[in-house]
Amino acid sequence: MASKILQFLTTDVRELNWKQATAVTKTAADTGKAVLDLAKIVKEKQGDLEKAKDAIAPYVSEMSSLLDVLNSPIASVVKYTIPFAPIAVTILQIICEATKREPTLEQCVALMTQVAYLQSLQDTFGTKAGKTLLGRLKPEQATEQVQAKIRELGNLSLDRRGAEQVIAAFAETELAQKFNGVLVSRLVDAGMEQAQSETWAQRVAWNTPRFFNQAVADAEDKVKTLAKMFSNGGREMLERSYSIDRYLAEEIQPLPQELIFDETDLRYRDIYVSLQAQPLMQDGSKARYQSPVRLEQRISELLAYDRKSNEIIFIQGDAGQGKSVFCRMFSDRIHRELFPSFTPILIRLRDLRTLANNLTTTLETHLEHWDFVQSDGGWLTDRNQRFLFLLDGFDELLLQGGVKSGETGGLKEFLEQVVSFQKGSHHRFVITGRPLSLQGIDRLISQNKNLVRLALCPMQDADRALWLKQWAVKFGVDERDAFAAFLQDCPADVSDKLAREPLLLYLLGRMHRDQAISALDLQGTAGMKSKIKIYDAVINWVLERQRDNVNLRITGLERAELRQLLTEAALCVVQSGNETAQVKTLEARLARDSNNPIAALIEQARKAADVNEQKALNNLLTTFYIKPAAVDQEGSIEFAHKSFGEFLFAERLKEAIEDWTETIDKRGRKMPVIDDEKLHGQIYDLLGYGGLTLEITDYLMVMLEDTQKWNTGLLFERLNDFWERWCDGEFIDAPPENLPQKKMRLLREQMPDQKTKLGLRQVDVYTGLNILILLLGLHRYTQSPNRLKDRIYFYPSEKTADENIRTSRLLKVIHHSEGLELGSFRVIVGFAMSSANLSSANLRNTNLSSVNLSNANLRNTNLSSVNLSNANLRNTNLRNADLFKADLFKADLRNTNLRNADLRNADLSNADLSNANLRNADLRNADLRNADLSNANLSSANLFKADLSNANLFKA
Repeated sequence: MASKILQFLTTDVRELNWKQATAVTKTAADTGKAVLDLAKIVKEKQGDLEKAKDAIAPYVSEMSSLLDVLNSPIASVVKYTIPFAPIAVTILQIICEATKREPTLEQCVALMTQVAYLQSLQDTFGTKAGKTLLGRLKPEQATEQVQAKIRELGNLSLDRRGAEQVIAAFAETELAQKFNGVLVSRLVDAGMEQAQSETWAQRVAWNTPRFFNQAVADAEDKVKTLAKMFSNGGREMLERSYSIDRYLAEEIQPLPQELIFDETDLRYRDIYVSLQAQPLMQDGSKARYQSPVRLEQRISELLAYDRKSNEIIFIQGDAGQGKSVFCRMFSDRIHRELFPSFTPILIRLRDLRTLANNLTTTLETHLEHWDFVQSDGGWLTDRNQRFLFLLDGFDELLLQGGVKSGETGGLKEFLEQVVSFQKGSHHRFVITGRPLSLQGIDRLISQNKNLVRLALCPMQDADRALWLKQWAVKFGVDERDAFAAFLQDCPADVSDKLAREPLLLYLLGRMHRDQAISALDLQGTAGMKSKIKIYDAVINWVLERQRDNVNLRITGLERAELRQLLTEAALCVVQSGNETAQVKTLEARLARDSNNPIAALIEQARKAADVNEQKALNNLLTTFYIKPAAVDQEGSIEFAHKSFGEFLFAERLKEAIEDWTETIDKRGRKMPVIDDEKLHGQIYDLLGYGGLTLEITDYLMVMLEDTQKWNTGLLFERLNDFWERWCDGEFIDAPPENLPQKKMRLLREQMPDQKTKLGLRQVDVYTGLNILILLLGLHRYTQSPNRLKDRIYFYPSEKTADENIRTSRLLKVIHHSEGLELGSFRVIVGFAMSSANLSSANLRNTNLSSVNLSNANLRNTNLSSVNLSNANLRNTNLRNADLFKADLFKADLRNTNLRNADLRNADLSNADLSNANLRNADLRNADLRNADLSNANLSSANLFKADLSNANLFKA
């Protein structure tokens, strides 16, 4: 039987005879004050139920509910120091005494919920932000319209099913919605904006279960019904709440306070500026008619929209654009402004060691040391608890040995897990990552309508002005003005592009502050060259700063030797596949070279009684932008930012390439200083770990362009020779211990704790594909007009004099790499294939979706039944190519030469063929729905039975 939430005391419990009590209230203002007086009386009469019964009867008989207190100014309610919980407990005890039986579950829950809601109101608005907000409200009684709404709460009733729902998921119940509706009206009545009042009311509702459980726990020895309720999981709920509080205090709250890099008085909160983001379509294109939005505000809006609770928010941005700092700052903001409506959980995806077959297990494994996860198997199904998971670094799940991978290095599998989990979940997810990491899973993303995509924008003028204003607060107006003038004097690529990325802006500001860089240092640079110049200046500045370091002076190490230490540390970090590396791995690599002065230092340390080699190495490493890894404070290291490791690893590769092309005169002939045998060993050592990334490759090619210490032709000759031998299986088939075996063994010895270890085939395939990436880069680099004298030609699938003969070398390589994981070739090499010469190659039935083949030569190539969906084929030569039944869904074919191409039965739906040359092309039965054929040349093209529905044929 349903009972009204307070009036049951005068209607259902006749033994109390409170209906005849003398009224003490005449107006709504009186009822508001009456609740406060009631709390005071209960406290005074505590322990004497008979006196309490007579004293509180006049108050209770005239109240519609305990929320009548909202008639009073909200600030006075929040400031009231006497707790409300004893009101409910005392009334329940009086019921027991008067009726000689225990109160019903409905009666207990009705009373406990009201006092818990009021306690939650006090707690939520009792924060600094809440008090500030209340200080702006009108300190007046509720208006008549709101008074009526407050009175209506007295008509709410609660049956047993409703009581059980309140216990299970209060914030989602009708009772919570009614309470919140009245609170919102009261806050708006006092002068708060509607949206803001709704947010605060939600926080009060989600905070209520905590006080409900606490009130039940405090009263379990007084009311048996409450004791039974508490025994059914109540204690566990409280323990879980305490564990969550501890997680927030230890893991989230300190994040904005942490020092930036090696600063002594500059924290993330001091210079953080909320960035703007561009809304994207599912396919990654810019959303039409949508301007950039303020990122944090937009996500807060999405979180507030309950009807979209199954949406997943994906934020993409390149290195240094502020993804991780956003996660750090936004998780704290959620804690401060939306908890407990949402409880933030921040996970760096690089810290995931394994990817389980479902998201629940993956999350539980990572968070297993927290009690709210470990002690409660239903922590993700509890409707009283709602988490916001911030998963930072989607790209760091790539297949590099650190995580058990799926089809595309774990990315597709992980995203599918999140999507599947979110279908029936009340939690929310924000994921960040680099855009290139989405290559190969474009179709999965485009088909998922619940994925909200946002791309970080460079700092706008107003954003950078705010950043500079905050810089002035820490370092003075003079330094701010001087730095602003420095930016104005820098080349346009620096001042207008790079200095709008948070990481590079900070690095420039830091070096300028220390007088370690001037605008003249950056003159004549642009694009990647400018970024490399800045990173190089950072490293030199760090090394220069350490000249007075006592530890380093004692070692006697020179600057070049210390830089070598950094590049070797970068190699270890990159090869670990998880952005961290064991110090013992670095020590083992350095110790292999007895002539290395750092190795000699370690040997000295080993002989000392009080210093081990790891401590000696740590003393050196912590001097630079290297820190203990978050997941292993004792024996692991990671660079303060991923970009430092990528830059220094590229430098390590550049140094190796310089060594590989160094020659000596021997009997009138120039001979390489490093012979073929040593070269092959070094190639496996450097490249047999995982795929080179776009960032590392870009750094490397620009570094090589700026150095005079290498011979383009000789490098190509040696790498091409290695490539051909590798394609023939020479290295993996060599007995007894071959180079792939040696590298595999070294990796396992140096990284014994790595859960997913590379096998023989992985080491060999990665090495070959990385050499392919370098050869493709050399080919592309020498095709530029200013490189005519150095021009080389690389044919990945062999060169043939007869274009009627199709070569299959690359096809075999693709199939070989697919033996590791489906899609391995396109994931590892796909970004590097622009300008490739693949003429007359046989690539039929391969998966090249999302691959970058812009400006490539695919003349006469067999691409029948190839998956080229979402591929970049802009300006590509596909003349006479066989594209029978090819999948070109959403492919970029702008300005592409498709003359005489066989496109029968090809899927060209949603493809961009604007300005393409399709003269004499065979398009019979082709699917051209929604394709853009504007300005395309279709003269003499065969379009028999082609589907041109909704195609754009403007000027075609």
